[in-house]
Amino acid sequence: MQMVNIHAAKTQLSRLVEQAAAGEEIIIAKAGKPICRLVPLATATMEPRVLGILTGKLEVPESFDDPLPDELIDLFYKGPIFPEKSARSRKA
Repeated sequence: MQMVNIHAAKTQLSRLVEQAAAGEEIIIAKAGKPICRLVPLATATMEPRVLGILTGKLEVPESFDDPLPDELIDLFYKGPIFPEKSARSRKA
């Protein structure tokens, strides 16, 4: 582990980044007190996505793209912004 003063780090940033990318940990200090750590990024270990995992498990009805009923559209445009009772509280 290498400790570098912040002033030196500013002038040698490219070299320090290359060292960090190679796996070395570099501590940057201000007035001899460590303030941050320069380390390499972890490599992505994300597995490839599997397409079609829900094939045959969901059914989209034929009416999916049909226009909304007028009463529902009226609720969007003419309904109260903050209704006193929500649909959930009316059922209770």
